[in-house]
Amino acid sequence: MLDIKYIRDNTDLVKANTKNRKIDVDIDRMLMLDEQFRALETKIEELRFERNVASKTKPTPGIIERMKKVGDEVKLLEDEQLPLHEELKALLMQIPNLTHIDVKVSDDEDDNPVVEAFSKPTKFDFEVLDHVQLAQKLDLIEFDKATKVSGAKFYYLKNELALMEFALIGYALDILMKYGFIPFTTPDLAKREVLEGLGFNPRGESTQVYNIEGTDLSLIGTAEITLGGYHADEILDELELPKKYAAVSHCFRTEAGSYSKYSKGIFRVHQFTKIEMFVYCTPENAEGFHKELLNIEKEIFKGLDIPFRVVDHCTADLGGPSYRTFDLEAWMPGKPNKDGVMGDWAEITSTSNCTDYQARGLNMKYKTKDGKKDYLYTLNGTAIAITRAMIAILENYQQVDGTVLIPEVLHKFMPVKKIEVKVKK
Repeated sequence: MLDIKYIRDNTDLVKANTKNRKIDVDIDRMLMLDEQFRALETKIEELRFERNVASKTKPTPGIIERMKKVGDEVKLLEDEQLPLHEELKALLMQIPNLTHIDVKVSDDEDDNPVVEAFSKPTKFDFEVLDHVQLAQKLDLIEFDKATKVSGAKFYYLKNELALMEFALIGYALDILMKYGFIPFTTPDLAKREVLEGLGFNPRGESTQVYNIEGTDLSLIGTAEITLGGYHADEILDELELPKKYAAVSHCFRTEAGSYSKYSKGIFRVHQFTKIEMFVYCTPENAEGFHKELLNIEKEIFKGLDIPFRVVDHCTADLGGPSYRTFDLEAWMPGKPNKDGVMGDWAEITSTSNCTDYQARGLNMKYKTKDGKKDYLYTLNGTAIAITRAMIAILENYQQVDGTVLIPEVLHKFMPVKKIEVKVKK
């Protein structure tokens, strides 16, 4: 969340930024609640001061009676504060992060500038199949049985695709460890307070979060949540920084409100495996680490030889905690474009600089050598989202004879170099 003092001192700027980010939040009401809360806090502090002074004198019946009244008054004022604090916090959490000066201001969430491209869209001299058709032909994914067992938008990976999941994990972790990332596996559940502190909305109609009934726990949609909560309420020494973590986790998303988006096969599902990068650092190093995360994502997909482009999120497409976000969009030959022609770009990774927005929400600080304390900066990035990487591989590596080649960088992680039609026994 933003510093409330900053909002008080820069109200017009925050309002303009919130409008550019297409967030509807009543900032004037938040400031009014803040003023009321602080006025009550002043009264409470005055009464506590009175009680503190009285505690240092010899008690008399009059003082004792007055202190009882002071205690009652403090309790009444604190009870009056509580609903103000809850509404104030709820409004404050809706206000998005500030925005990088180079981010394009646009109210169209698809208006994201392309800043770089690797390779050209794959060309074929035969009729292209999409990943669902290829998976059916090569016996790689089971949808019907997954629907029977778990419901729609679940799946079983089979045969070479099941092996490819572990190959992609091994391949990506090799690269990440080269850059000093510490590998993790994390819990699949996190507390509501952690999600909220990081800027995720675990409640409400538009939430992407599965909540566990009768608890304050939610299934994570990304290991950004579990890695981001790892140092909650801690003060790190500046000499320890940066902290560079990479987590393999399951990810769970309701996909609420995604009915109009491309969702064929395993492109948009309720559960998938992902490797997430997360960095804790000082403010002056954040821009450099954002570039590093983006470069690692590019290295991973250049190694897989998948055509991709890099886009810079415009204001309308930025998530609440993000100061700036870059996506890699891979070329997917089996995805129809807006004109219905086969072949289009689709997001496969994302990396965001969240400045001190998340650290403020979870009270995560660092201490300099001279003892000064300040909020950490946090950054995150998708090293690889397994299902979408698989789609890109299947569709770009398909051959005229119906087989699919395995990218060369995965050969040492897999026992086969080609996916072929299974011979029925």
